[in-house]
Amino acid sequence: MNLKTFTLTLSSTRPIQGTSSELRGFFATQFTEYSLLHQHSADKLIYRYPLVQYKMIDGTPMVIGINDGAEVLKQVYDKYDEIKLGEEVYEIVEKGISVRNQEFGMSDKFHTYEFSTPWLALNQDNYLKYYGMKNYDETQEFMRKTLIGNLLSMSKSLNYQVPHTIKCDVTVKIRKMRLKDVNVMAFIGGFTVNFIIPDYLGIGKSVSRGFGSVRRVYSNENGGA
Repeated sequence: MNLKTFTLTLSSTRPIQGTSSELRGFFATQFTEYSLLHQHSADKLIYRYPLVQYKMIDGTPMVIGINDGAEVLKQVYDKYDEIKLGEEVYEIVEKGISVRNQEFGMSDKFHTYEFSTPWLALNQDNYLKYYGMKNYDETQEFMRKTLIGNLLSMSKSLNYQVPHTIKCDVTVKIRKMRLKDVNVMAFIGGFTVNFIIPDYLGIGKSVSRGFGSVRRVYSNENGGA
């Protein structure tokens, strides 16, 4: 299937220091009438794959809208001249826009992806399971199942019926991080899978806050992994 994506990047007169959570906070408070920008409806959290995602990629603020989220971003992307991240206010001098129809779903080839931002793969329950595992093979199988689960959940929210078995290989390392003043275990690295994911879409937990963003890696030999 194809996903419609609207990708917005922002440039200021000086380097932008801030987090994806602060970027999300700016849009959520500036445009409260759009529930897709902040994942809340009538003060209740919307439990589904976020159709608007906020990232800081190499110091550049990026917002991606998917399908209905793309339509919302189209309506608001030009309605401000500065952004406030934390206590800092940045004048926005350039807005980069990319509107695309992008392929998503099962593939007859394997593709390699790297995490541009750390992957929050573990919740409280499987965190304990992960640390109870005895060897490398066991943890690898667990990470493969976790990745497949993330892709199935993402597909379901995007109304994509997965027709075949997802197969993957995961190569990641643990990185300790702070999220909402809590210590969490995230993963960096990448994976290979028979599935097509548009660049910078997120998988796993806290996707709307920029975690788990993936980017496809192309091999030099054939232009595709």
